Amino acid sequence: MANIISVIIGFLSLISVAVAFLPFVGWLNWIIIPLPVIGLAIGCLSREMSGRRINILAILLGFFRLIIGGGIF
Repeated sequence: MANIISVIIGFLSLISVAVAFLPFVGWLNWIIIPLPVIGLAIGCLSREMSGRRINILAILLGFFRLIIGGGIF
């Protein structure tokens, strides 16, 4: 059950990170990144790896966008 919740949170996070890749919306990652961190914590309660991997991907993409945008843009 924890893995299913983690996967749902991960997909919602990936969709949000995709929206935040648009120009001038990069600041949204500051709000989005805590969501996959919570999903990762929930995914760690499960034996399955899929939820953890999706959330790690969302975290990395969010941080990458913050880095290329200088943290704001």
